[in-house]
Amino acid sequence: MNQEIERRRTFAIISHPDAGKTTLTEKLLLFGGQIQVAGAVKSNKIKKTATSDWMEIEKQRGISVTTSVMEFDYQGYKVNILDTPGHQDFAEDTFRTLTAVDSAIIVVDSAKGVETQTRKLMTVCRMRKTPVIIYINKMDREGRDPFDLLDELEEELQIKVRPLSWPINQGMRFKGVYNIYENNLNLFTPDKQKVTEKVSVDLNSEELDQQVGEADAAKLREDLELVDGVYPEFDVESYRDAEVAPVFFGSALNNFGVQEMLDCFVQIAPCPRPVKAEERTVDPEENKFSGFIFKITANIDPNHRSCIAFCKVCSGRFVRNAPYYHVRNGKTVRFSSPTQFMAQRKETIDEAWPGDIVGLPDNGIFKIGDTLTEGELLHYRGLPSFSPEMFKYIENADPMKTKQLEKGINQLMDEGVAQLFVNQFNGRKIIGTVGQLQFEVIQYRLENEYNARCRWEPVSLYKACWIECEPGYESELEMFKKRKYQYMAKDRDGRDVFLADSGYVLTMAQQDFEHIRFHFTSEF
Repeated sequence: MNQEIERRRTFAIISHPDAGKTTLTEKLLLFGGQIQVAGAVKSNKIKKTATSDWMEIEKQRGISVTTSVMEFDYQGYKVNILDTPGHQDFAEDTFRTLTAVDSAIIVVDSAKGVETQTRKLMTVCRMRKTPVIIYINKMDREGRDPFDLLDELEEELQIKVRPLSWPINQGMRFKGVYNIYENNLNLFTPDKQKVTEKVSVDLNSEELDQQVGEADAAKLREDLELVDGVYPEFDVESYRDAEVAPVFFGSALNNFGVQEMLDCFVQIAPCPRPVKAEERTVDPEENKFSGFIFKITANIDPNHRSCIAFCKVCSGRFVRNAPYYHVRNGKTVRFSSPTQFMAQRKETIDEAWPGDIVGLPDNGIFKIGDTLTEGELLHYRGLPSFSPEMFKYIENADPMKTKQLEKGINQLMDEGVAQLFVNQFNGRKIIGTVGQLQFEVIQYRLENEYNARCRWEPVSLYKACWIECEPGYESELEMFKKRKYQYMAKDRDGRDVFLADSGYVLTMAQQDFEHIRFHFTSEF
């Protein structure tokens, strides 16, 4: 069992939109031998789309809308990649994914440096003490000086850095990457869809001058001396304690610097670690199985209207057809066809180990954050729903398709795409999201996946907050509900939600009703 846990590497790829996450994922699959030819996110010549962008709307817009899970074997290690959306409107999906991984790779655009979404995601990693590796992408375009970029990373992300590879020039003159971790230079021919043969060169040989030119060779030797002078030696433990971030340079599009990072990553990245539950800390090496659901996706397979729940295995061994206890429902469940993923392609498996992500068929029994065990009452925490900031009434645009619309809304809300509130005053349904783009995704998916049409109507609200009162002040809560009757709603679990129509109203309510608590995440 220990061997199986030792060889697992589960990580998320995160960044600001357009830094190149999906392209990097595609190249990791190429080096891992899972695909023979790489697809592209946006390209007129390459007709194959990226493996991890499988939804129709993702192919059309060239952005990732949902987290995809992919796994492959590499040099005896089992690698599980989660490619996340970078767009801030889908940040909640990315935050949840970070609860299910042991480490992360942050992709940074060499021309733009650190951007807003990168800072936010790094804050989440810091809170959870998740070790990160930084990959500086797009070195084949004119960008900023590598030393300036390293200074900015340290300052903006508040973490020490240590380069483990170094670029030879950049932009049109970009010749490749020197591998500091293994002290060798591999030169590839740039190729966007296949892996080419590599040529190994020694740093102090004349062959280097011939391969990259005398000026670039001299500059490389000078830079490497500087790097060793400025940065302390790389220490694996301080990386695993999330104190130091190793930095790699490259161009994911041209396959430069990807293999250097992958080789180093599987050696130094942490294997699955103990997970904190409410009751106690759960060790991956325990004999009994436990795991939690961190994501639900509807319609992975368009031919079957089915939902799949993604379960992260935390401890023990997951076995097909074995009885497991569903803690929230208090029922025993069995799974005859658990699956493992390659984005949309999936295959049935017989067992899974800590660190693995298993797809369980879901007929409506799961919610995000549910725990499965072998009988013990455990609750894994840390999967919040944030208070939405954009609201619209959702109305049925085709009365003949009421059932389809109901089913579509319910399944999409289970995924955690957005939140549904029912206004107590007029009984109308309100959808709340974190970003504008989610309304478009919901409308598109309802039409294409459920054959139902909806229309949006504006509603001017400021924020939704869950409310509860301190023990003994139930009468005050009743008075509050009566006074704010028009702005009271229920969420899908039947909890009271106050829909404040302005910041001023919310502040006044908090002052007037001292014994009522207002919560801005659904966990309390």
